[in-house]
Amino acid sequence: MICFLQSAEQCQFVKEVGMDKIKYSATVLKNEELQPEIFSLLLEVGEIAEYAVPGQFIDLYSKEKSRMLPRPISICDVDKAAKTMKIVFRIAGEGTREFSKLAEGEKVDVVGPLGKGYDLPSAEDENDHILLGGGIGIPPMLYLAKTMSEVGIPKSNIKTVLGFRDDNTFLVPEFEKYSEVYITSDNGAAGVKGNVIDGIKEYGITGNNIYACGPTPMLRGIKSYAMENGIKAQISLEERMACGIGACLACVVKTEEVDDHSKVKNKRICKDGPVFYAEEVNL
Repeated sequence: MICFLQSAEQCQFVKEVGMDKIKYSATVLKNEELQPEIFSLLLEVGEIAEYAVPGQFIDLYSKEKSRMLPRPISICDVDKAAKTMKIVFRIAGEGTREFSKLAEGEKVDVVGPLGKGYDLPSAEDENDHILLGGGIGIPPMLYLAKTMSEVGIPKSNIKTVLGFRDDNTFLVPEFEKYSEVYITSDNGAAGVKGNVIDGIKEYGITGNNIYACGPTPMLRGIKSYAMENGIKAQISLEERMACGIGACLACVVKTEEVDDHSKVKNKRICKDGPVFYAEEVNL
């Protein structure tokens, strides 16, 4: 059963109850189209902002009762002081189309933050960190870059490679606040022609840790690249989800080890992930 969060005081039992049991009403502060059919939605989420970590997602619920299942969308940014959360999404169906039309002041039901995020480096970690985002996998990397900066990682040690389809880029100025930014595009209209791995090679980027989010073919290539070069890689998987809290086993990935929950070699992307170490999963 999912309970509704009505006040800040109720947040005291968040850790005991779990984020996947709390549905709350978020207020739309801003909704803008960044590029054709790609929208940025700024939400006032109250005390929940305090618990979000890079790599997690939230479930958004449609007002249309025929669309019962929530839509999982990665967290792009969080301002804990202002108690706000930003998500960036591409219209993929009627649910996300509905969210693209939300107006300032409207309410939307949300559950989360959900899932396992990235393991973060400490301020004492002097290694270079490579952040790779492709397509709609770009937004969650922004909160990661911001958080790395906040814990004391110098901007020069955070290398972000963003992969776009063409010259319709988005969020680049925001990334430049926290990291060195490199651009690639499928057709070469912006930055290096090719994918993010091509970008790493063409720009001569080196590092000891990779953090990535994007489509499965991209992540498959990143896993191979990381293993060939002895680099530790954390990857955030994209998958269609039903419940979003690990109950239905609709979003699973094959793994090297037997999962304690299902007793087979798979893990739930929504609950055990969406972030995994590359060597954990078979893509």
